This record gives sequence, structure tokens and C-alpha cells, in this order.
Amino acid sequence: MSNSPIEITTNLTKILDRIESNLSDFRKETNQKFEKMDERLNKLEVGQARLEEATKGLSVQISSIDRRVEKIESSQNEVVKEVADLKGAKSFVIPVVVAVITSLLTLLIRAIPNP
Repeated sequence: MSNSPIEITTNLTKILDRIESNLSDFRKETNQKFEKMDERLNKLEVGQARLEEATKGLSVQISSIDRRVEKIESSQNEVVKEVADLKGAKSFVIPVVVAVITSLLTLLIRAIPNP
């Protein structure tokens, strides 16, 4: 076995043309992929802007609801205090009414002549 040199009979310009054609095709494919990625990125940016706007609107609504809840809680506390005051007044009024009725009945009974 002897090592004999290899002969290349293909023209070098043909090989370079094929490489250049492959590189051109690769460049077109990558450009198309980058364009698709750019379109997707633009859509994402638009969607993000919409979400941010919706979030701002929701934030305003939530703060409005918070203020309303605070007002309701304040009103509820006032009502609870007033009901407690009414219960206290009720415990005072009932004995007074009973005492007045008892006094009136006593006066009526005494006003009846004894036989």
C-alpha cells in the first residue's frame, strides 16, 4: 500500500459559488426568523401596554373600593355604638316605666274608698 496523492478535479470557483449560495440561503432564513421574532416582540409589547393600562384602571377601582369599605366600616362602628347606647337606655327606661305604672296603680288603689 502506497500513499498516493489525491487529485481534485473540481473547479474551485464552483465550490466557492456553492458555499456562497448556501450562505445566502442561510442568511435569508435567519433574516426571516428575525423578522418573525420582531413581529412577536412587537405583539408582546402591545399586549404588555394593554395589560399595564388595564392594571392602572384596576388599581384606581381598588383604591376607590378601599375608600368605600373604610366609610362603611366607620359607619358600622357608629351604628354599633348607637345600638349599645340604645340597649343601655332600654335597661334604664323599662324600670322607670314599671315604677311609674306601679305608682299610678298604687294611687288608683288608694283612691278607692274602703267599705
